Amino acid sequence: MSFNEEKILYFLKKGPICTDKMLEMTKEMAERRGIRSIVVASTRGSIGVEASEVFKGFNVIVVTHSFGFREADQQELLKDNMKKMVENGAKILSTTHALGGVGRSIRRKFGAIQYDEIIANTLRLFGEGMKVAVEIVLMAADSGLIRTDEDVISIGKYDTAIVVRPAHAQNLFDVRVKEVICKPLL
Repeated sequence: MSFNEEKILYFLKKGPICTDKMLEMTKEMAERRGIRSIVVASTRGSIGVEASEVFKGFNVIVVTHSFGFREADQQELLKDNMKKMVENGAKILSTTHALGGVGRSIRRKFGAIQYDEIIANTLRLFGEGMKVAVEIVLMAADSGLIRTDEDVISIGKYDTAIVVRPAHAQNLFDVRVKEVICKPLL
């Protein structure tokens, strides 16, 4: 029998308190596996700045909410954070959520839950960060910022990181979560 033994870190608390350790473990995994693309979710940009500093020289894609996500015509990403990320070499992607764009509109208008929200909620069984980590690789692949034939590391929120083989949203079921680096236990 062949197997690969890896350490998975389970945080006892969730949120920004976990970020430093998550980034440390993620960088170690990227270097050990030769992974050069890092996809990170960041709403206002704080974790995007941190990741872009830790992963200078890597292909860092910071995925933010689309314009109008919370308020019409507004972007939540702070301009100072955007500037720092770009200076660190990161690319910034602001686009509609792969698992909640048009479907969310139908739910709000007609009260009918759509398939994309069912998939999102199923992924949330593993934690909000896992749902985000899978979703942002779909968005980055659809935008041509990562390849679908190479593993990437995806950072969903402050405390969740995975090694994943991405796919385009139209091929969602080809996504492969290959390794969990860390996630909250709770």
